[in-house]
Amino acid sequence: MPQYPRYAIYYVPSAASALYRFGAELIGYDAYTGQPQSFADGIETEVEGWKQLAADPRKYGFHATLKAPISLAPGKSENELAAAMQEFARTPRSIPVIAPTVRSISSFIAIVPDGPCPELQKFAEDCVTEFDNFRAPLTSPDRERRNVSALTDRQIKYLYRWGYPYVFEEFRFHMTLAGSLPAERLGSVTEVLRKRFAALELKSIPIDRLALLRQDDAASGFTLIQHWALQSA
Repeated sequence: MPQYPRYAIYYVPSAASALYRFGAELIGYDAYTGQPQSFADGIETEVEGWKQLAADPRKYGFHATLKAPISLAPGKSENELAAAMQEFARTPRSIPVIAPTVRSISSFIAIVPDGPCPELQKFAEDCVTEFDNFRAPLTSPDRERRNVSALTDRQIKYLYRWGYPYVFEEFRFHMTLAGSLPAERLGSVTEVLRKRFAALELKSIPIDRLALLRQDDAASGFTLIQHWALQSA
């Protein structure tokens, strides 16, 4: 079993932003408070079985992963991780800006960049490497839980080295809106979510924040405990 608490390093939009309210209301969970919330008006009528489709994203909160959930390495503390993240956020850098769109990725649906963003790729890579000394090593049960037969050789290499297979060239920035769907429903649900997102009229999203979230046990969602604005170069 995973060791708790677990910590995740995410991009989470400002709590007051239209983007955050959109995502939190769709999945029915507010990571800032750690509390469930009502679903967006009409979504349960518009999409059959929406509560179940949102169940997986609801556990993690509305976010984009920069470093996947970890247990802390022996001798490391939450305060030390937060201090390292604060210092990282203070380092001047080129702030990534994406043109967002809603697409399916494999069997789930997410907000993703409409094209490549080298600054975002570099930012994500830095998050993976900078905070890796806080990560507890993978255990044998950790490895067994991963379906390595479904991973490429490179993904397996990254899993064993970095604790997560989807880093560096395998990284895809995404903010999940709906969990796994059968192929025959993927197109129609994507279109529903695309229309709802279009109503926000967001032409660009600056990836200008860094957040630390904690999960206290398997029954809990991830809750945001600290966040920092990035320092622009």
